[in-house]
Amino acid sequence: MAGPLSELFALDVTTAVVRCRGCGAANEVARLRVYGPEPGLVGRCPGCDDVLLRVVRTPDAVWLDLGGAVSLRVPVPAASSDAPA
Repeated sequence: MAGPLSELFALDVTTAVVRCRGCGAANEVARLRVYGPEPGLVGRCPGCDDVLLRVVRTPDAVWLDLGGAVSLRVPVPAASSDAPA
């Protein structure tokens, strides 16, 4: 899923933590069970196998469905102490 998700996010989303609506487990996106590629990619919870996210690429858009996820926490780099406030 790294390729299609990189079209939507500037950061590496594979390290993001997604929480499953079904069982409550929190896993990195990279740990999801991914099925596809046609008609799109489906990421399933490694704990309960519920569908957490779907990514479908059409000629003019990328569709992202996070209906099976309670949250998506994307880590960001720490701010540099040299950066202006």
